[in-house]
Amino acid sequence: MNRAPRSLPLIASLMAALLIVLAPCQAWAMFGSITVADEKEMGKKFDNAIRAQMSFVDDPEVVSYVKGVVDRVAATLPPQPWTIQSAVVGQGSMNAFAIPGGYIYIFTGLILGVENEDELAAVISHELAHVTERHVAKRMDQMRFINIASIAGVLAGALIGANGGGTSTNAIGQAVATGAMAGAQSAFLMYTRENERDADEVGIVYLMKSGYNPDAMPKTFEIMQKQHWFMSGSDNVPTYLSTHPGLSERVAYLRDRIRRMPAEVVAREYNRDKFLRIQTLVRARMSGADTALAYYNSKPKTEMLCLDYAGKGIALDRLKRMSQAEHEFETALACGDNDPLVLREAGIFYFNKGDFAKAGPYLQKATIMNPRDAMSLFFVARLMAERKDYKSAISTMERVVREVPEDSEVRFHLGRIYGESGDLFEAHLQLTYAALYGRDKKNMQFHMDKTKALAATETQKKRLAQLQKAAGERFDKGAQGEKRSP
Repeated sequence: MNRAPRSLPLIASLMAALLIVLAPCQAWAMFGSITVADEKEMGKKFDNAIRAQMSFVDDPEVVSYVKGVVDRVAATLPPQPWTIQSAVVGQGSMNAFAIPGGYIYIFTGLILGVENEDELAAVISHELAHVTERHVAKRMDQMRFINIASIAGVLAGALIGANGGGTSTNAIGQAVATGAMAGAQSAFLMYTRENERDADEVGIVYLMKSGYNPDAMPKTFEIMQKQHWFMSGSDNVPTYLSTHPGLSERVAYLRDRIRRMPAEVVAREYNRDKFLRIQTLVRARMSGADTALAYYNSKPKTEMLCLDYAGKGIALDRLKRMSQAEHEFETALACGDNDPLVLREAGIFYFNKGDFAKAGPYLQKATIMNPRDAMSLFFVARLMAERKDYKSAISTMERVVREVPEDSEVRFHLGRIYGESGDLFEAHLQLTYAALYGRDKKNMQFHMDKTKALAATETQKKRLAQLQKAAGERFDKGAQGEKRSP
């Protein structure tokens, strides 16, 4: 649960996973319109595939904050046939994308690239507009008019480009094996300028209705324009989900529209306080440690907040500069001993250092101040296990599971604690879940077999059946098997 995000694999691997998701859509496009049910199924399978290929942030503080912003915008949408679901991707591109079925993914690079919550909400509003306007589904409907010659031509270009670009033979072979339509689909499904303008015009309404300052949308586009992120080929997401053409033109018409809005709407204050706290966590834990340290070293001391010192301590800890890290944490605690995030991060530092006596009070106080912080509870449970208080440790770790049920590290430690307590059925059950959510099919099968052998009571057999169902759903044909190493 307290791990740095892994780097993204080659784009060919993600595209190979995506092909399995999109293959059924070829039939839908040829024989009828894409239905809402089709979009739901496509979204579910794509989510499985992308989780197998990309690194997701699991810090509940970050995840719940982003979910809160997404939910605030989603509350303004017209009635939808699906629940909007959000996730945070640990990747440095200033990007976000949404897919059919109501799934939206926000990159950590976007959180670091914008300046306030309103700008983050602006990108979310734009992406959700693509979903509500069903731009991808409508483009896929039109694919039935593509002829075989054009498909072959685009595919040939895609494969030649992949081969010439240094992609591994294995990745190319995998892409070919999983389906031959990817190049044509990617090329055809790019958002058009009309799609983008539509998403801007609808999205800015969502943004305004959510209570944010609508001027955040053109401001965010200007930031993106300066960083030239939209021209980069390194985002490692499907082209039709990441292309945002004509930003200069879009900024101009958005500003023209904003000028006609009520003055009190444009004068809304930007939301910054909570955003800056989350941005600190993302910068310290999820960007390059050297980059994070350089940021804090360049920041004037008069502008350093208590949480900034903790952030600097995190960066130094990641660089194995322990004594300097401890100094920064002590500085943070001296001015922020009532900040649950400062307490949590200091407690984690001392826990990892092996100083459990010092870690305990900080973590306990953090959980009292913020009982929903699963990260603090996670380390409190581990402290209890270190003291052999297995009953309390299990009870606390089960609370963490309720907050983050699909975190593989949480499940692993819960299984380890059950094992140490002597409950082998629960130990192997939880370790199976750990391997399942970690996409480790080999270990999942090993612990699944152990769980089966130990299931004796009716309750245990029911829990085993639930586990088998979860495994079947996760490792179905659209889930793309094991998670690849970076």
